[in-house]
Amino acid sequence: MKSLPNILTMSRIGALPVLITLIWVGTPSLRWIALGLYAFAAITDYLDGYIARSWNQQSALGRLFDPIADKLLVGGCLLVLCAFDYIKDWAVLPAIVILLREILVSGLREYLAEIRVGLPVSRLAKWKTMLQMFSLGFLIIGDAGPVQIPSLIIGEAFLWGAAILTIWTGYDYLRSGLLHVSADSDVSGTTAGRGGAASSPPLKKTRKTK
Repeated sequence: MKSLPNILTMSRIGALPVLITLIWVGTPSLRWIALGLYAFAAITDYLDGYIARSWNQQSALGRLFDPIADKLLVGGCLLVLCAFDYIKDWAVLPAIVILLREILVSGLREYLAEIRVGLPVSRLAKWKTMLQMFSLGFLIIGDAGPVQIPSLIIGEAFLWGAAILTIWTGYDYLRSGLLHVSADSDVSGTTAGRGGAASSPPLKKTRKTK
């Protein structure tokens, strides 16, 4: 817990209630503060993993809380932005798609953890995460930003792009998960037919799933 990567991860979770409150109140000055706090949280998302790998400080606690922190940050921001019409009309659809995808991937990870299988991060998933981060930043500042920059339009465009990649990567993860489910069922059925107990495949050490 005392390692820097874990501190960064937990700080991202701790910043979320403050971030939501700032967006909730929603005055122009507080939205700029919210943007700064959100930028800090987004940067820690990159730094904690980078430092953990570079300094060889990877831990079970970090592997547990890092994806949780990511999903809390994205989910919390999307919900409060929708609640106060920062995201509205048709732009709500990609927000729903992103939230549902996070639930899907969380369910897959929970099942695959039981059979000791990990899902590697795809390159498209990294692009999806980047688009989400940029989108939420523009949407948080919204019409409180400079008039020369159409922040809401840019944010919605990035949100739609993230939703498209979300569907794509979500399908890839689902297909991969179903393949492991099928393989595990075959192993269980074969072993049960021989009168033995099914054994799980060895644990694959992978990075966090976005």
